[in-house]
Amino acid sequence: MSEFKGIEVVAASVARSGEKYRTAQGHLAIKDGVKAAVATTPPLPKPAWLRAPLPAGARFESVREIVRSHRLATVCEEAKCPNVGECWNHGTATIMLMGEVCTRACRFCSVDTGNPRGWLDAEEPANVARTVELMGLRYVVLTSVNRDDLADGGAAHYAACIRAIKERTPDVSVEALTPDFCGDRAAVETVVDSGLSVFAQNVETVRRLTHPVRDARAGYEQTIMVLAHAKAHRPAVLTKTSLMLGLGETDGEIVEAMADLRAAGVDILTLGQYLRPTPRHLPVARYVTPDEFAALRTRALAAGFLECVAGPLVRSSYRAERVLEQNNCGLPAGT
Repeated sequence: MSEFKGIEVVAASVARSGEKYRTAQGHLAIKDGVKAAVATTPPLPKPAWLRAPLPAGARFESVREIVRSHRLATVCEEAKCPNVGECWNHGTATIMLMGEVCTRACRFCSVDTGNPRGWLDAEEPANVARTVELMGLRYVVLTSVNRDDLADGGAAHYAACIRAIKERTPDVSVEALTPDFCGDRAAVETVVDSGLSVFAQNVETVRRLTHPVRDARAGYEQTIMVLAHAKAHRPAVLTKTSLMLGLGETDGEIVEAMADLRAAGVDILTLGQYLRPTPRHLPVARYVTPDEFAALRTRALAAGFLECVAGPLVRSSYRAERVLEQNNCGLPAGT
């Protein structure tokens, strides 16, 4: 065991939450992204409506076998998404680009934090395109860690992956859930011009809670500006964002965020329940009921969003291929 600036560095295989370890590329990272413990509060009991069905189904099993036999990586499995069975059964999946170490440390997120120092996998565009083809996807969401160590935040790499997918499987629709690129408009244009159908950047929470919820380098206004520029640059591309609820926001603040997002031309909004990934992360302030989610969806549609998918287990990529059906992706209201 070695040390770095007085902090013990352990092997990646044995690293526990909050510990520093060395990645396969030789870079230091913090497991689960949060080093300092958040003040402990008794966890709220989870209500019954947060119970997700076990993933099953013939298509799910087929996709899972392909993923495992070819050693493919998806956010769906690695993030233990409760909706993996439903999405895979309908030909949708989310793939993470540019590695597993993020340069930021948001207090809601358990992705490992570190500095990849410019590392990129040059073969990733071709490998991602092959993965999409093997999985038989009709709709793919590409997301990534933040890569503030790259001059363009990874925009060119995103574009290369999207172009590779469209060249190999031109009928597949691509959604890019990107970093904010530190507000770099040219980087946003690089991604928007690459052939995607949906450009997404998550505002995550209301204005007042942006800090402490998000890393200091992120920003409420910065995300809204990125979304607005994407829409203005290529109006035919749909824009999308997501809010986590249950962090202490008020209904008035949610409505204010909706108005700000619509003013930026955002087309699609998803609303889901924040769940604390580890005891070191921000606690859940409250569990939002299904009826409250249904009421907020009604308000979002009245505000002019093309669709708002809302529910306790909704995540930003939930049934992404269905978001324009105007039916909350089939989620029954009040359940």
